[in-house]
Amino acid sequence: MDTSKPLAYRLRPTNLDEYVGQEHILGKDKILYRTIKADRLSSIILFGPPGCGKTSLARVISNTTKYKFYKINATTAGVTDIKNVIEETKNFMLNPVGKSILFIDEIHRFNKLQQDTLLPYVENGTIILIGATTENPYFEVNKALISRSMVFKLNPLTQNDVYKILKMSLEKEDGLKSYNIKIEDETLKKIADVSNGDVRTALNGLEIAVLTTEISKDGYIYITNEIASQSMQNRKAIFDKNGNTHYDNISAFIKSMRGSDADAAVFYLARALNGGEDPMFLARRIVIAASEDVGMANPNALVVANAAMQAVHMIGMPEARIILSQAAVYVAKSPKSNASYLAINKALEDVQNKDTGDIPMHIRNAPIEGMKNLEYGQGYLYPHDFPEHKVDQQYLPDVMIGTKYYVEDENCKEIN
Repeated sequence: MDTSKPLAYRLRPTNLDEYVGQEHILGKDKILYRTIKADRLSSIILFGPPGCGKTSLARVISNTTKYKFYKINATTAGVTDIKNVIEETKNFMLNPVGKSILFIDEIHRFNKLQQDTLLPYVENGTIILIGATTENPYFEVNKALISRSMVFKLNPLTQNDVYKILKMSLEKEDGLKSYNIKIEDETLKKIADVSNGDVRTALNGLEIAVLTTEISKDGYIYITNEIASQSMQNRKAIFDKNGNTHYDNISAFIKSMRGSDADAAVFYLARALNGGEDPMFLARRIVIAASEDVGMANPNALVVANAAMQAVHMIGMPEARIILSQAAVYVAKSPKSNASYLAINKALEDVQNKDTGDIPMHIRNAPIEGMKNLEYGQGYLYPHDFPEHKVDQQYLPDVMIGTKYYVEDENCKEIN
């Protein structure tokens, strides 16, 4: 056993029977399981959060395939590395099969040129691509590569999955079996829970606990809840402020405010702040929601949201969290109307796609006296000269008369 390598590395599965989790794609009746077993794999893209088993699955494939297997990391590899793999694959002396599997970790970090270099060889079958990414490939990977690959989403491992792997690590020779460890199932489950589905974090935490705990007089290493807690960081947050979880979380935040669920809005706000999201970005989202989703049902929401944004700018974290929470709750609890939002969208659609006619002459500006002779401003009725400061006159162009953009719904405040 090479103890210089981390426990998470030593415990990587070597075959499908050792692989834990992802039953939705690796159950025995699922297509990915069957194609790996039959060694009939076509190009695939695997995406999911860190520690969910993407690299481990690639290792399983490398151990079960008859094809030559190459692995590169997109953070350090370039076009030359890709070309070297292709040349070796096409060299009959080195590779009589004329086909190989190329695993590219963090494929989203490849630029367009690097991805384009792969394309013709993936298309003609010379290269079977396995791409792994923590980002949504539909945003980050060349559409042509996506169209020629099967995309599989890997989920965070469940607490029970992580617990099984931790239990396995205590029983395997290349794991921690030789350390004579005493640890309760409750403690293992606590480590699994705090890892939030990242098995690498769980195994690293357990290994640190074991290596930093003295052997007792009876020859055992006792790992208690307290030792486990000290060896683990705070609950691992599945959040990347620059990645796919950023978009998922902010979408959930906005939809929770729109759906009038204050608790959910505060929850997703907390996730974002805990993950390092820019507070001003969050404040701007609240301002937008105050207008788009609350609108005329409570015009004061925009005032509150805008004041909150200014306060966040002036004060900063950590106190800004309180201001953001108040504004998010206010928007969430406000009655909702998207009448103004629908109105401007419909008006823009008409302006962009229809002949909307000319502005009526009587409401055009006549800053120079001579322009009045050309009918600019002639016949304009000044509303303040009339009762209630209102007067009926034409404002829309002739061809647009009768068009309704702003249609009040039941929540709109009557402003007459």
